[in-house]
Amino acid sequence: MSPNRRLLDKRPVSPEERPDPPRVAWRRQMREQVLEEAWTLASHHGWDRVRVADLAQRAGVSRPSIYAEFGNRAGIGQALVHREADRFLTEVAIVLTAHRDDVDAALEAGVGHALAEAARNPFIRAVITAARGGTDALLPFLTSRPEPVFSGGRQLVAAWLADVLPRTVEQRRDDAADIVVRLTLSHMLLPSHDPREAAKQVARAGSALLGTVADPH
Repeated sequence: MSPNRRLLDKRPVSPEERPDPPRVAWRRQMREQVLEEAWTLASHHGWDRVRVADLAQRAGVSRPSIYAEFGNRAGIGQALVHREADRFLTEVAIVLTAHRDDVDAALEAGVGHALAEAARNPFIRAVITAARGGTDALLPFLTSRPEPVFSGGRQLVAAWLADVLPRTVEQRRDDAADIVVRLTLSHMLLPSHDPREAAKQVARAGSALLGTVADPH
């Protein structure tokens, strides 16, 4: 072995390169598997019919392990919503960034993506459908403060506006972010017959507050 090779072999291993201890790796895998099974059951049958015993059987783990990780059934629901909200908002951020040179077009594209995802994603669709009947306990996690979709969405849009419109008054940016997220969630709960037009309407409302709305004539 060459001296250089020995030096390379003895270089410090960064924390990012170190593998997780077996217990930590198992716990992370178990958590993800339980959430995947919860997603599947909630998507097909609604959250009201998701039971910890069923999750334990499907994930191949014990109920005590699930309770130790999540606390209770509500903890599973909250973790699931946080995971899905993170994925959802990451996708919206990508769409906004792709249109950063045109704020009006970016808002319309971002809202349009959110509405399309609400119609396409079986988990979101199941929660919204159940909520219309007043039965699904996951809805507060999706929409109310300080839970992830409302607060996370508003923070995302406000931060994006601060980046692309740094000279616009902060209060106007915050107001625009608030109204865009509120109206988008409203259309997700009560979808219109024309999602594209709904996206345009929401984007125009936000742009009007920002002073960037284009003259339709």
